[in-house]
Amino acid sequence: MNALIVGGGGREHALAWKISQSPYIDKLYVAPGNAGIAKIATIVDIKADDIRGLASFAERNSIDLTIVGPENPLAMGIADYFAKRGLAVFGPSQKAALIESSKVFAKQFMQNHHIPTASFLVFDDAEKAIRFLEEQEFPIVIKTDGLAGGKGSIIAHNIDEARDAVVHMMIERTWGEAGKKIVVEEFLDGVEASVLAITDGENLVPLVAAQDYKRAYDNNEGPNTGGMGAIAPHPVIDDKLLDQIIEDILKPTILGLRFMGTPFVGVLYAGLMITDDGPKVLEFNCRFGDPETQVILPLMKSDLLELILHAIEKRVLEADVEWYDKKAVCVVIASGGYPKRYKKGLPIDGLDTVEGMDENIIVFHAGTAQRGDTIITNGGRVLNVVAVGNSFEEAASRAYEAVDKISFDRAFYRTDIASEYI
Repeated sequence: MNALIVGGGGREHALAWKISQSPYIDKLYVAPGNAGIAKIATIVDIKADDIRGLASFAERNSIDLTIVGPENPLAMGIADYFAKRGLAVFGPSQKAALIESSKVFAKQFMQNHHIPTASFLVFDDAEKAIRFLEEQEFPIVIKTDGLAGGKGSIIAHNIDEARDAVVHMMIERTWGEAGKKIVVEEFLDGVEASVLAITDGENLVPLVAAQDYKRAYDNNEGPNTGGMGAIAPHPVIDDKLLDQIIEDILKPTILGLRFMGTPFVGVLYAGLMITDDGPKVLEFNCRFGDPETQVILPLMKSDLLELILHAIEKRVLEADVEWYDKKAVCVVIASGGYPKRYKKGLPIDGLDTVEGMDENIIVFHAGTAQRGDTIITNGGRVLNVVAVGNSFEEAASRAYEAVDKISFDRAFYRTDIASEYI
């Protein structure tokens, strides 16, 4: 097969790393890719949101399957456009992708289908939202309706923080049209978890559950980011709890979307809070998680491409999926200033040392580019250092040993990934 992966971050590097191992692969392309991906696949200089350009490339190069990494192309309708041109694509339709691209749609969908989630209200007027918030107890959660790169959810601990959040979202439009409407919802307390499943629109195969570390700094402090680290498998989610999540959340979501005439074929990602009252949905995503994918795929013994093909052929339950009995830890190295303003083009040192030190350590590039013989920073989250071990202690120790060998100006990372489980 010839396959194309759309995207250029750490998730796409992990997908390319895993799919390149498949015996089905002949040629693997990634658009737009990054400096790390260039070592294992052919980089294509087409942006992830250039849907026509990607489709034309797929036609010219006899691409048998396109796998979409980021949410933006899915929200823009890449799956629908490819299907119209007779091109096979793995990812949900634009309408099914509303489960992520519109928080308002997702919350109302969950309410209508009795899927456990936090209580909420929707506002399209900033003054009304602030007046409501002035009468509430804190903490409380405020979210943009639209996509904001994982940064459009703010936990307000007092009315001043809540007012600032509304102003940023609805008046200053920090995240553009995403903040035209907002969702104000109950704060849920518990342990966060990410449960991803490959679905063919009717049935599903769950992947190993993971935990994402969203906050920028140690001890879960600082602003929300796209993710500063991850671990898998999730220590809190046992087989019984996973069955409950499948029956109460994943299956009703897939069947509900199918009933609405928008069957979801792709990766359904449930961001959960495991509360004293059971698992509740914080958010849905319509694609592989980032950085969860970076810890899930190194634990997958079986062929990811084969699983995806089974889903596209509407027979996902026939896929044979096996996992290594190991632990994986991912530490994200980010640019100084992230998730706000940061510099690009800084040379990265130490990558050669790390990439040859241990077969249990993998460096997935996220925001990198090549300048001559030098790999430079090209984004907020720059590198994902992943290590596999028999315990979280062993995996974390390996990951941080590798992180210490990598450097660039003003690099920073969290030092407490997996620490609560060691």
